Amino acid sequence: MLASSVCVVPATHCRSTLEASLLTLGSFVLALQVSDVVSSAGNDIAIVELLLDSNPINQTVLVVLVLFSVLSWAVVLLKAQGYRRVERQTSAFLSVFRKSQKFSEVQAACTSLGDTPLAGVFLAGYAELNAQFRLTGAAGGGSSEPPVLKSLEAVDRALLRAAATEIGKLERRLPFLATTASITPFIGLFGTVVGIMIAFQRIGATGATNLAVVAPGIADALVATAAGLFAAIPAVYFYNHYTNRVKEFSSTIDDFSLEFLNIAERNFT
Repeated sequence: MLASSVCVVPATHCRSTLEASLLTLGSFVLALQVSDVVSSAGNDIAIVELLLDSNPINQTVLVVLVLFSVLSWAVVLLKAQGYRRVERQTSAFLSVFRKSQKFSEVQAACTSLGDTPLAGVFLAGYAELNAQFRLTGAAGGGSSEPPVLKSLEAVDRALLRAAATEIGKLERRLPFLATTASITPFIGLFGTVVGIMIAFQRIGATGATNLAVVAPGIADALVATAAGLFAAIPAVYFYNHYTNRVKEFSSTIDDFSLEFLNIAERNFT
């Protein structure tokens, strides 16, 4: 009887000790979460205050970098929408071109598929064909013979000129992404160098070298470098991506030009 009572007391004591420990651990975790929220909010406020209290040069640098970033993202979105439309209309134009029996039918479809570069290339080649047909018809005295090309090389040159024009349209605004990618890191570095110089001047003026005096100035200076990288990295990525897209469109234009020349050579020479 005594032995059983002695065993019950330690078990109850252990259970209560375990519950107390779990309660203490839960309270500790909750306290850590609350402190993390408070500290993150305090850090956000500190960053905002740091930007507001920065020197005018750093503020100007940040404004310039923000403008570059906003404009580059606008270019990215515009080109993404435009290239999707070009790709969709290019597929539709090739389908119409390969199913049509006459070039006049393809010309009628160019009005509704004007965003594809193939439409401009086709119209240039078709205009050159008609110009040569008028010359050969006039020379033949208005005979009813089928039209004959005078120069296939002239048609090729017309297609090349039109292709260069269309590729130039596809590349429009892409140089701005390249400019953003190359210049914004240097603008950010300029702001950082100026900020560190100002921080060292303040240290020399106050004579204090503790972390509380040095850290805010250096942090203010490094914000410019971070902003420059934030603007440059997306611009580099999308410039390379869109350059590859333009190369793909250029390859499609070259293939279409060769196909156009083959049809013209088979039917009009």
